[in-house]
Amino acid sequence: MTKWSPKVDGVDEVFKALADPTRRELLDELFRQDGQTLSALEERFEMTRFGVMKHLKLLEDAGLVVTRRRGREKLHFLNPVPIRLVHDRWVSKYAEPWVAGLTELKHELERTMEKVFEIYIRTTPERLWEAITDNETRAKFHFGNTLEGDWTEGGRVEMRNPKADGLLGEGVNLVVDPPHRLVQTMVALWGDDVKAEGTSRVTWEIEPVGDSCHLTVTHDQLREDANPQIYGGWPMILSGLKTWIETGEVLTTPGSLMYG
Repeated sequence: MTKWSPKVDGVDEVFKALADPTRRELLDELFRQDGQTLSALEERFEMTRFGVMKHLKLLEDAGLVVTRRRGREKLHFLNPVPIRLVHDRWVSKYAEPWVAGLTELKHELERTMEKVFEIYIRTTPERLWEAITDNETRAKFHFGNTLEGDWTEGGRVEMRNPKADGLLGEGVNLVVDPPHRLVQTMVALWGDDVKAEGTSRVTWEIEPVGDSCHLTVTHDQLREDANPQIYGGWPMILSGLKTWIETGEVLTTPGSLMYG
């Protein structure tokens, strides 16, 4: 998978990538259908294969596109986390109600079996692992929700919020390899609409890069046309995680206001 350079928080690379209309069209195409091959994307643009590859490379360098190998194929996924970070830095304090509405519209339009998100956080693998698995810290960036349970393989975990009635979610730890990899099943329980979606899977992968960590979250085994509530909160969660670890501050997002 292509690595995203974290220099200057990646903001310069994001703006450079978004400045070109062709690259914006590529992101629109991945927004329409995530997980496409180079050949599939090439068919939708009147340019050479090399030209499409060049634009994709710039999008990958900016962290706006991430790739995964599936057999012999290389699939490209839209990663909205860098755009969310730009939003959190400049937009949210002025236009949160309007932007949140547009974000919800985006989630309603997305349909996919797999979502991939990545971010760079200036911390150690051990501290990042602790933030993900520590109950009190988890609430700082996960909309006030705690994740309680047995952090061993086969152990059950439960998601709760002190201002909500009953369980919000539950799952089982499939792989627990600190501080590198955590794989869990996920069953959403906060409403009848999401309960109907059944079980999906969330994988956390931590890779040290200098004085930072490259964190990739893959949410897969989703039903096609799954309810966007299941996976739509990840950009807010990951930007909140980065903010908490690097500054000690709690980031206000639409998700965190749910039980406010």
